[in-house]
Amino acid sequence: MRVRIGIDVGGTFTDAVAINNDTFELIGYLKIPTTHTGKEGVAGGIVMAIQKIMEKYSISPEEVMFIAHGTTQATNALLEGDVAKVGIVGAGVGGEALKAKADTVIGNIELAKNKFLYTESEYVDLGKPDYEQLIKDAVRNLLNKEVKVIVASGAFSVDDPSGEMAVVDECLRQNLSATGSHEISKLYGLKIRTRTAAINASILPKMIETANMTESSIRKAGITKPLMIMRCDGGVMDVQEVKKRPVLTMLSGPAAGVAGALMYEKISNGIFLEVGGTSTDISVIRDGQVMIKYAEVGGHKTYVNSLDVHTVGIAGGSMVRIDSKKVVDVGPRSAHIANLTYACYADPDDIADPEPFFFAPKPGDPEDYAAIKCSNGKKFTITISCAANYLGYISPDHYSYGNTQSAEKGLRVFADRLGITVAELARQIMDKASKKNEVVLNELIDIYKLEKKYTALVGGGGGAASIVPHLAETMGMECRIAKNAEVISPIGVALAMVRDMVERTVLNPTDEDILSIKREAYNAAINSGAQPDSVEVNVEVDASRNLVRAIATGTTELRTKDLMSQAKSEKEIKEQVAKQLEISPDKVTTLANTGKLYIMEGKIVTKGFLGLLKKTKSPIRVVDEEGVVRLQKPFGMVTKIRLDKFRKDLEQAISDSTRYTDGGEEIPDLFLIYGKQIRSLSGLISSSQVVSLASAELEGLGDHVMDIFALTCSK
Repeated sequence: MRVRIGIDVGGTFTDAVAINNDTFELIGYLKIPTTHTGKEGVAGGIVMAIQKIMEKYSISPEEVMFIAHGTTQATNALLEGDVAKVGIVGAGVGGEALKAKADTVIGNIELAKNKFLYTESEYVDLGKPDYEQLIKDAVRNLLNKEVKVIVASGAFSVDDPSGEMAVVDECLRQNLSATGSHEISKLYGLKIRTRTAAINASILPKMIETANMTESSIRKAGITKPLMIMRCDGGVMDVQEVKKRPVLTMLSGPAAGVAGALMYEKISNGIFLEVGGTSTDISVIRDGQVMIKYAEVGGHKTYVNSLDVHTVGIAGGSMVRIDSKKVVDVGPRSAHIANLTYACYADPDDIADPEPFFFAPKPGDPEDYAAIKCSNGKKFTITISCAANYLGYISPDHYSYGNTQSAEKGLRVFADRLGITVAELARQIMDKASKKNEVVLNELIDIYKLEKKYTALVGGGGGAASIVPHLAETMGMECRIAKNAEVISPIGVALAMVRDMVERTVLNPTDEDILSIKREAYNAAINSGAQPDSVEVNVEVDASRNLVRAIATGTTELRTKDLMSQAKSEKEIKEQVAKQLEISPDKVTTLANTGKLYIMEGKIVTKGFLGLLKKTKSPIRVVDEEGVVRLQKPFGMVTKIRLDKFRKDLEQAISDSTRYTDGGEEIPDLFLIYGKQIRSLSGLISSSQVVSLASAELEGLGDHVMDIFALTCSK
């Protein structure tokens, strides 16, 4: 048996899972307390979790094909101010000195209340003949100010990093940790790039120490596969890359759950809610890709790409606030904070002669949080999970399943007090909770232009069933709880793809610029541990910001089996598409079939004004052989592409879908579809760019690729 091991470090528990590498089925999992206060910190718990799961499921070192962990260490270090003092050597030449000097002085960054990242700055004019001596002087001055690590940050160093490297080389000669800002980001914007590099440098010493210890322990255990670490954008990278760019692990906790949902649930368009005991992390998946944004630290923008995660203080353990007339609020305090057991997880016999009492979980909190005290001296609190269990939203196979009788006994105390039924009280609790999540979901649906009707709510985390089914019911959306939801995060770590990203600021990028950035991303993914033949690269061009972004993903080894693959017939897939679109199967047409993917079009006729005018919509769905919707668009045109004439065919397909407005021509979004592959060439600004990237995608395809289709979708 070949095994993948994934570990996720949470605030309370460190979870470890073992996954069958061939079937991707869960072999087993375990939870141990996170070792925040141990001698080795959280690394000690990671090592312990690896040892225990290998012992528990009799896994030999030779059977481990992949091992990775997610960590909160970078995030915690920044939140707690446990960071090194950073020295910044700004660099420039001649006339650019004034602005470059100002942009590389970033001062002290407040990470949390009364917690700071302290920086000191020096500046070197690289245009002066004695610049090497000036670098030595700058480093010495910073050392005298007790800095522990140095950042070299130069104007236009993303184009020519030689000045930054001269500073780094001098630091290495003095056995001093140092990094160049060009290693962290390829974007212009010296101040933000310097700030990002300084944040990275501040956690560098601690993260290197942890990485070395963890890696050493894995080697001692006989595991030879490289240790991978979770990134904040949902991918993993080799531990050697972590030692250079630890800032990329910041905020990686929520990313692990989404990675698991993407692999286990194969979501096309959806909103993923990872529900714990205290809070819910909400993120968006569109066209099979998780949405990302630039992370902020201490209210300051960085060039770190992380999931666009919205955290809401509502979860399975959220306690209920009740006054003399109604449910006032739900959360944000949880039962864990109050150190009380949920009523629904109590033995019914323990809830003896219950009476209501109200309390403030923390000093300064409202004194109306509801709990019960029993004649046997035991106390329990009322939570969302109590209401959800009573109302039947939680099934026996869900992690948050409790005792309905216990939930009813706890809720009745307050229902009688308010003069309403237990069901009415439970509904009030669920409705209050859902409204808080609804605000965030509606905002995300609007931002990412999702069609609510065709967007699934997917729940992960131990408290998923306590929150998501009722929320989906309220919003009229599809809902499902992820398989093995309670350990979806470590599963996400175990199944995560290697991911790397290259961003560059390029004014009017040429075809060669785009291809060059694509090659750079491809090589970066390989350097992070991906197998070359598995790497896929998507390129995005943001003309409004002169930004070109290439995202490369790949696996650490070539996979020969699909996850739980169960092929469906074309008829079954048509029926599934028809059900989603709420039309009859005879209104669904197969436009193309690659043998592994079906491109289908539906016909939806709606009545117009006074029922006289009719409007026809033709939504497109690209569905794999398992019936999973891999891509969905409101409309589109399919063109068969011949390899020997692909330029001509592609140019014609683009021309047929190009729109002309007052602002000029609008190039359509384009997807190349062949075999099991969907290659996005969307967001480009000229047909020549699309054709050049398509050429790079199709280069090397052999005669075994029989059918290639272009799906063009007008913006």
